[in-house]
Amino acid sequence: MSLAYEDRKRTILKKLVIEEKIYVPDLAESLNVSSETIRRDLERLEKEGKLRKVYGGAVLANVETTEPPFEQKATINQAEKRAIAKAAAAFIEDGDIIMIGNGTTLLEMVRFLQDKKNITLVTHSAPVLKSAIEIFKGKLIFIGGEVDIHQQSTHGPLAEMTFKQLKANKAFISAGGVSIEDGITDYDLNEAHMSRLLLERSDELFVLADHTKMGETTFAHICELNKVSAIVSDWNCPNEWKERLKEQNIPLLQGKKE
Repeated sequence: MSLAYEDRKRTILKKLVIEEKIYVPDLAESLNVSSETIRRDLERLEKEGKLRKVYGGAVLANVETTEPPFEQKATINQAEKRAIAKAAAAFIEDGDIIMIGNGTTLLEMVRFLQDKKNITLVTHSAPVLKSAIEIFKGKLIFIGGEVDIHQQSTHGPLAEMTFKQLKANKAFISAGGVSIEDGITDYDLNEAHMSRLLLERSDELFVLADHTKMGETTFAHICELNKVSAIVSDWNCPNEWKERLKEQNIPLLQGKKE
């Protein structure tokens, strides 16, 4: 026998406090109701301000939903970002054509490309472009388009049209969240769309995500985990996530603490 709404509400909120994120299929099974009933329950609870719906389920209402400005992000987890960037650059081989997305960890990658030979770098990130102009020795292609001042990158039809004319060996993107159920997500719809373009136009996709992104789901879906060639994280990546990614046959490379 299924529970009435008020009983389900108490169970859902208790579970949410303990687990921080809940999933529609799990709730439907444990409460013996349909997934549609759970979705309606989550909608009611969201209107009551008790939670926030996300892709596949819900999180606590006070979970961060917006992305800080680029300059602010650059000051967070700097040592971890350098280690991740260095580890990610190890995937790049002489002669590669690479696409680098937008993000402060991706910006750090540029400094580790100086010894690579005959590399073509394609990016829509203004900070990556600026850094590459100063220290990168290969061919550099910037994707123009509508400029997002907040995140210092381009997007829109012009950027999309240009990306679709190009093909790369490897693409590197950052993520707002990495989840078994929800895959790779980002805070911003435009950035997520641009990351999907990098995926489509490259043979391999590498996702750079520090340990705080593991198990998180942010606003905009990029791709499922099975689309990822490898995830590059830092030395604090939880053992639980090492096992989870291993079960999903997703290679994990961890940057080393200096």
